[in-house]
Amino acid sequence: MELHDPDTTFQLLERARTGDEAALDALFSRHLVPLRRWASGRLPQWAREGLDTQDLVQDTLLRAFKQVGTFTPDHEGALQAYLRQAVMNRIRDELRRVVRRGPVGVLDSQAPERAPSPLEQLVGRQAVERYERALARLRAEDREAIIARVELGCSYAELATALGKPTPEAARKAARRALARLAMEMAHAR
Repeated sequence: MELHDPDTTFQLLERARTGDEAALDALFSRHLVPLRRWASGRLPQWAREGLDTQDLVQDTLLRAFKQVGTFTPDHEGALQAYLRQAVMNRIRDELRRVVRRGPVGVLDSQAPERAPSPLEQLVGRQAVERYERALARLRAEDREAIIARVELGCSYAELATALGKPTPEAARKAARRALARLAMEMAHAR
């Protein structure tokens, strides 16, 4: 979603598939910060055990881009959605691993407590799950608008570029309609 970068994600993916390291680096740079921002707070402190959310995102991107040759985007924003899902799956894997293994016996009195993450505290685990289910039921364009605007904090100008809208105002309207649909889906899912 870099406005000053003339290469589209599709172009960079094609170049990366042919072994272009610069294209792979550009894809990595383009997606790292937004995914870190999106993932922040999603891995509870008690489940980290030395693994920071930032490191988890970086590791997930490295693994995903090793397989870039097998990924075929079917729409604008497909790579972002794929990477977001990969990060979410990695977070879930970490949570399952910690729960299976049980807490590490720490004798340090300064050890962090097993408190919920900031996101869990703010909206609660059930609300997050309801949000994720409702988001999954939306059209792809609506999902992308919500993820880009709400979770990744994109400006309307960036959103217009990502969604292929002619103006930031058109992107703003698309995001508002998508949020209204999300609210309806979440209300029906109670």
